[in-house]
Amino acid sequence: MPALLTYQTEVQADWVDYNGHLRDAFYLLIFSYATDAFMDHIGLDSDNRTASGNSLFTLECHLNYLHEVKLGTAVQVRTQILGVDRKRVHLYHSLHIQALDEPVAVSEQMLLHVDLAGPRSVPFSEGVAKRLLEIQAEQVDLPRPEYVGRVMQLPG
Repeated sequence: MPALLTYQTEVQADWVDYNGHLRDAFYLLIFSYATDAFMDHIGLDSDNRTASGNSLFTLECHLNYLHEVKLGTAVQVRTQILGVDRKRVHLYHSLHIQALDEPVAVSEQMLLHVDLAGPRSVPFSEGVAKRLLEIQAEQVDLPRPEYVGRVMQLPG
């Protein structure tokens, strides 16, 4: 199975800066919408979140801007599960100009399953955990993405 296609949109006028390029923050907004769609895909949709009182919180996010994206460009997010444990999922989102393989931005994210009443971390429900492991198994042959685990530092 290839990476999941989790979100598609066109770059909107209020998302671009004075250079006509997608603003920094809106790359993350697009990835955030992809995370919401991913949650729906694994069974953490709005009905489930309301019924269970559980959701995902982002613990950490790394974002790499690789190429500029301009107003009106059709983009899509592809999502790969890098790892899963009882309470966390390690995701890799890549933003692509519609149907092109080379990403224009990537975001590596660590998400935590929480009980919103606490809030406190809790294990995934059996159904969500099963779905996560199924997707991870289907993606086992995908190569490790180039920008995973990068550290920001000056050379030297």
